[in-house]
Amino acid sequence: MCGRFELKTKFDKLPKILRQNYPSGLDTKYQTQNLIRPSDPVLVVKNEGKIQTTFMRWGFIPSWAKDPFEKKRPRPFNARSETIEEKKLFSVSWKHKRCLIPASGFFEKKYRLRKENYETFWLGGIWSKWAAPDGTELESCCILTTKPNELIKPIHNRMPVVVPDGYEEQWTEQVKDTNELRDFIHIIMGWSLSGWIKEEINREAIDQKSFF
Repeated sequence: MCGRFELKTKFDKLPKILRQNYPSGLDTKYQTQNLIRPSDPVLVVKNEGKIQTTFMRWGFIPSWAKDPFEKKRPRPFNARSETIEEKKLFSVSWKHKRCLIPASGFFEKKYRLRKENYETFWLGGIWSKWAAPDGTELESCCILTTKPNELIKPIHNRMPVVVPDGYEEQWTEQVKDTNELRDFIHIIMGWSLSGWIKEEINREAIDQKSFF
C-alpha cells in the first residue's frame, strides 16, 4: 500500500522528461511537498499522443461517476497490479491510461523509504478523466501496488510499483492489445533493493506534516 509520499525535489532537479511539456507557470509556482495524501493534487506524467506533465487528484474517479465528490463512494488511491486487468473499474485505464508519479520517498507505518542518494523515482499509476455535462473535466489517478520485496516485507504486505528510469515512454504510451501489457510484468512484480534505504521516523509527525 502507498498512502503517503513526498516530493522534495527542486524543480530544476526533477526528471528531464517531466520538465519538457508542463503547465504554464509551473516552473515558477512549483513547490516541494513534504507530505502528499489521498485527495491531494499530485504531479503526473501522462501520454495522450505525446508525453506531458499535469496535475491530477490522487484518488481514482471513474469516467462514469455521477458525482466525483460523493463521500459515500471512496475513491481508491491504490490498485492491486495483479488483478488490475480484470477489474472493471481499472481495466480500461490499465490499457490506455498509465501514468508516472514522481516521488522522493514514501511512507509505511513508522518508516520512510527512499533512494540512498535522494534521487527522484517514479511511482507507477493509472489515471482517469471525468467530464461534467458542462464540459468541465477532472483527472484523477491511483498508484499501483505489488507484493513486497525483502525491504518492505517486515513492515507491510504490499508496496508501490516503482517504474525504472528509461521506461517512461513505454509505460505511458497506449498499447494496441493486451499482449503488449505482458512487457510490464517484470516491472510490476517488484523492484531491486539496491540503492534503497528504510529509515525510522515519527509517524505522528508525518500525519501532522511537521517532522521536517
